[in-house]
Amino acid sequence: MPLRPLIVFGTRPEAVKMAPLVSACRQRPDDLDALVCVTGQHREMLDQVTEYFGIDAEIDLDLMRPNQSPADFAGRALTALDGVLAQHQPDCVVAQGDTTTTAAAALAAFYRRIPLIHVEAGLRTGNVRSPWPEEMNRRLATLAATLHCAPTERARQNLLAEHVPDDSIVVTGNTVVDALLDTIQRERSRNHFWQEKHDYLGERRMVLITGHRRENVGEGLDHICRAI
Repeated sequence: MPLRPLIVFGTRPEAVKMAPLVSACRQRPDDLDALVCVTGQHREMLDQVTEYFGIDAEIDLDLMRPNQSPADFAGRALTALDGVLAQHQPDCVVAQGDTTTTAAAALAAFYRRIPLIHVEAGLRTGNVRSPWPEEMNRRLATLAATLHCAPTERARQNLLAEHVPDDSIVVTGNTVVDALLDTIQRERSRNHFWQEKHDYLGERRMVLITGHRRENVGEGLDHICRAI
C-alpha cells in the first residue's frame, strides 16, 4: 500500500513552500497517497497560491474568521485537525515552518501519536518573542517532530544544540527555491504580458519587495525603505 502523508498548511508562505512537495507527491501515486489539508488561516492569499500552482486540496477546513486572534485560531485548528486525523488516519503529518497552523498540526499529530515531518526545521532567532508567535510555533514543532527537514547546515546545528538526535535531521535545502524555479518557467511563457504591464519602466529593471509581517508596519516599513 502507498504511504499516506497528510500535508497541512494554511497561509500563503506555507502554500508557496509546500507546492513543490505536493507536486512531487502527485507524481508518485504508486508510492504516495498524499492528502492535502488546508486550514484557510489566510483565506484569500492562500487561494491565490493554490490556484496558481494547481493545488487541489482534498480537505479544506475554512477556519479563517474576521479579526481572529492567534489563540482563537489555534484552538479551532487543533480541534478540526484532530478530527481530520481521526477520520483519515494518515501514516504521517507534514507541516512547514512556523505558523499557527503548523503549531496546531504538530500538537494534533503528537496527541494522536502520528509521526510529524517538519519542513524548514531549525530556524531560530534565540528570542522566543521575536518573531512573535513564529519562534514559539517552530520550537513547538521541533519538540513534536519525528523527522526534521533543515534547509541549511546552520539550521541543523541549531537543532543539534537543542539535543535533537542527529539521525532525525536531514539537510534538504529550502523548497522555496524549487517554487521559485517553477515560477520562473511559468512566467517566461508570459513575458509579453509583463512587458506590456510594466512598459513605463522602459529598460530599467524592477525589484519586487514584500513586507507583510506585523513587525514591518509603521517603523519597520520606514527601516526597510531607508535600507533600500
